Amino acid sequence: MLASGSYHQAMTLRQRFGAGFLGMYRLAVRARGKSFSVLAGGAFAAFGARSVLQPPVRLSGEKRIAVGSDVFVGAGSWLQVLGHAPGGIALSIGDGTSIAGNCVLSAASSIRLGEKVLVARGVYVSDHIHAYEDPSRPVLDQGIDRVAPVEIEDGAWLGENVVICPGVRIGRGAVIGANAVVLEDVPDHALAVGVPAKVVRYFAERRAPVL
Repeated sequence: MLASGSYHQAMTLRQRFGAGFLGMYRLAVRARGKSFSVLAGGAFAAFGARSVLQPPVRLSGEKRIAVGSDVFVGAGSWLQVLGHAPGGIALSIGDGTSIAGNCVLSAASSIRLGEKVLVARGVYVSDHIHAYEDPSRPVLDQGIDRVAPVEIEDGAWLGENVVICPGVRIGRGAVIGANAVVLEDVPDHALAVGVPAKVVRYFAERRAPVL
């Protein structure tokens, strides 16, 4: 059995080794993400400085995707523009936005994330749904329906596993609670929770409309 001093010395060496190993691991992960982003960035409509796509990441329609500066997209995410979307940029991600990982952004028309939007893990944002009303055909074969632009304004926060549906606007600084399904617009600086999501409070005084 190790004496108390020897035990603490062994633990200190083990902790130092573990800390050094994790430091090297984190450095390798950052280097991999940065290298991938530098090499892949030229395929996008725009790809800002210091932005990182952390592999593995699924991409389609990248020529129609604009990524701002200082953007982070975590591993396991899917950025998609459908092939029949109208011309121009269909998916844009503003400066400083952070997308934690395992998220889906799927655009058939237009999805726009503003600056410094915070997106937690597992978030799903789509400006369309699958058509499903023909009982004689698999949903997979029925194409898409209800196409309408989605806007998520500057400084908003989408909690874990949030679903944003077509035609929705999330206001500036708004917060969407975890697991919410958003079917309607959420005003600026509001907190919305639930299925379907409902506004439960405001973070700033709302100004009366000008008549």
